[in-house]
Amino acid sequence: MKKVCLLGAGLVAGPLIEYLLQFDEVELRVADIDLERARSLVKDHPRARVYQLDLQNRPELVKLVSEAEVVVSMVPYTFHPYVAEICLELGKHLVTASYVSPAMKALDGRAREKGLIFLNELGLDPGIDHMEAMRLIEAAHQAGGRVLSFVSYCGGLPAPEASDNPFGYKFSWSPRGVLLAGRNEARYLLDGREVVVTAEELFSHYQMIDIPGLGVFEGYPNRNSVSYLETYGIREARTMLRGTLRYPGWCQKLKKIGELGLLDINEREWQSSTYAGFLREYLGIEEAVELKTAVAERLRLSPKSDVIQSLDWLGLFSEQPLPSRKISPLDLLVALMVEKLKYREGERDMTVLQHQITVEYPGKGRELVTSTLIDFGQPHGHSSMSRTVGLPVALGVKLILERRIGLSGILTPTVREIYQPILAELETLGLAFKEERKFI
Repeated sequence: MKKVCLLGAGLVAGPLIEYLLQFDEVELRVADIDLERARSLVKDHPRARVYQLDLQNRPELVKLVSEAEVVVSMVPYTFHPYVAEICLELGKHLVTASYVSPAMKALDGRAREKGLIFLNELGLDPGIDHMEAMRLIEAAHQAGGRVLSFVSYCGGLPAPEASDNPFGYKFSWSPRGVLLAGRNEARYLLDGREVVVTAEELFSHYQMIDIPGLGVFEGYPNRNSVSYLETYGIREARTMLRGTLRYPGWCQKLKKIGELGLLDINEREWQSSTYAGFLREYLGIEEAVELKTAVAERLRLSPKSDVIQSLDWLGLFSEQPLPSRKISPLDLLVALMVEKLKYREGERDMTVLQHQITVEYPGKGRELVTSTLIDFGQPHGHSSMSRTVGLPVALGVKLILERRIGLSGILTPTVREIYQPILAELETLGLAFKEERKFI
């Protein structure tokens, strides 16, 4: 029996669990701080066990890891190096869906010495995006082409019929993670020139992106795209941009939220007990002044603008009680958004991932290749986000269990022996890219 330990039974764990348990030789142990959440996903399966686990309980974590061949860490990314250290001590392989952090990267040498596979960035973005990028790029290089431009956008969004709130967004993954991403600066390459976008200007720096069959979206740059010239092996490219997709209106609203300081992560003790009181206290607005009007003036907007109406709908001007008197502005915003921007029973989410690469072939000219993945969640079933994150992780586990990865150390799915079989099986599971090519 091949034993797998899954740490974390959150929003994207369902498809992963179902996929692995279809193999008779796999025994799965699922650990989460919320025992009932883990139990609801396992559903009394005879080859699955559930455990209540606080990650700070190291002895219990060590015991669980020691009994597995492969450990899957689907807990917050800050815990991955902690879990990885235990895997190193006990000689266990590790799979995560998260970006490789500096702390994780530092373990590469020790993992290789022990012949261990620590496979990361195996979700949607990062994950499926890397795999399809490498498939396109390696095909272009093998045909003698030079990649001049690589532009990619990805978004996890409500399906069009479920996009029914002023933000055009609902949470299919970590609400705090979505807002924290708005605090990052971005870097990308445009016609050979590096562009640096500060966190303050991130939501001003967007363009309209047309996705055939779906319409127009806002696309803004995501983190450091320039580093992917090396990751993807396309140092010849003069344009390199990876970005995030949202429905129109998101960027302006998040820009103004940032201007109010509501993305501040510093915890404070608030005298007020309501959101309206907090906002007055935080912005220094006196009780005698009408709050909505004062905030509109602060943002140089009309009180009737979409932004102010959206903040009002969210509850920032309301007498709703704060979830805690000692909390950061960002977490106060998260608490409101979690309630207001959640999926209702039976609603579908949607993931959209589009790569566009321009390839120059000697004597043939330039070809524009567009590869698009559009996937919808299942009403009353798994979300698209859970499938596009959970299934690649499960397939990575399968490759390790079947001894099909000959490499070791800190890995990402940018090598053919990893991305090729995963993309092929994802297609059989309904996650397929549509490719279009034209010479320009």
